[in-house]
Amino acid sequence: MTLTLRELADFLASVGMVCTVEGDEAATVASVATLEDAGEGQISFLSNPKYEKDLIATKATAVLVRPELQPKRKMNLLRTADPYAAVTACIVRLHGYRRHPQWGVSPRAHIADGAQIGADSNIAPGVHIEADVEIGERATLYPGVYVARGCRIGREVTLFPNVVIYENCVLGDRVTIHAGTVIGEDGLGYAPINEKWVKIPQIGNVVLGDDVEIGANCAIDRATLGNTVISSGTKFSNLIAIGHGTKIGEDCLFVAQVGIAGSVTVGRHVTMAGQAGVVGHIQIGDHATVGAKAGVVNSIEPHMTVLGQPAVPINECKRQVAVTQKLPAMKKDMLRLRRDVDELIKQIESRK
Repeated sequence: MTLTLRELADFLASVGMVCTVEGDEAATVASVATLEDAGEGQISFLSNPKYEKDLIATKATAVLVRPELQPKRKMNLLRTADPYAAVTACIVRLHGYRRHPQWGVSPRAHIADGAQIGADSNIAPGVHIEADVEIGERATLYPGVYVARGCRIGREVTLFPNVVIYENCVLGDRVTIHAGTVIGEDGLGYAPINEKWVKIPQIGNVVLGDDVEIGANCAIDRATLGNTVISSGTKFSNLIAIGHGTKIGEDCLFVAQVGIAGSVTVGRHVTMAGQAGVVGHIQIGDHATVGAKAGVVNSIEPHMTVLGQPAVPINECKRQVAVTQKLPAMKKDMLRLRRDVDELIKQIESRK
């Protein structure tokens, strides 16, 4: 698809992003690229000021920028309050979303008697669906997907290759799960009896809300009793582990390698950065932020940002880091003071 800058600005306005064109409104763009990589016929964006130096050298036909930005050379600009949101809309408009292969319901998929497949679903060769499964309309299941008995899967769900859904799990509408992820495997449930670990049957399940997206190679444990819950709108990156019985609120964002132990309650719109770890049986409040590599051992209040091992409020962590960086100099000072004190002691003793 090719659009003029005027057409693109009108589109952005139609989705609530007021946009003014500065330069040649008739110039055309067909795709989106970074400032560094963009060329003729492409539009880019500048949201983070640290990349402003790339604006000077870009060969993009046009750039989305904030209203107050003043570039150092003349160029075609689309000025809007939030360039990052605007470029997202442009990507959708110019490129669209991934187009799945179309298999229909492949005769080389195994679909057990009694399984219900919704209209216009797209079931690849090599998919295995057990009995008493219900799948909503327009679902897409890639090769190697396994859906165990008793699962309920909503409308327009996409399961990429080798996704495994254990028995009795529930997926809402428009859920996307990327390759290699496992939903509903047994959690780490063992009872210590006579110095042995005795397995506790994990008789709960996992419930994913609407519009949840789970990255590749994640693992979400089924609950021992009740449900492990990932609420609507939450998005996971790759390699994330969620312990049994944990409940994640709506619209959370977890970056790669986050690990959460069992029976944790996470509020809505919580952000967890890469490699953050959370112990079990605590609460994380709404709109909290957990920094990268943080080790969370206590509950977190709403709207709080924490960092460090163990995790503490971010300003306290910054003070700790600042002091830590001064330790080598402090050690030198202490050694010098010790030498001075020793010398004074010698002088005093010599006068006795």
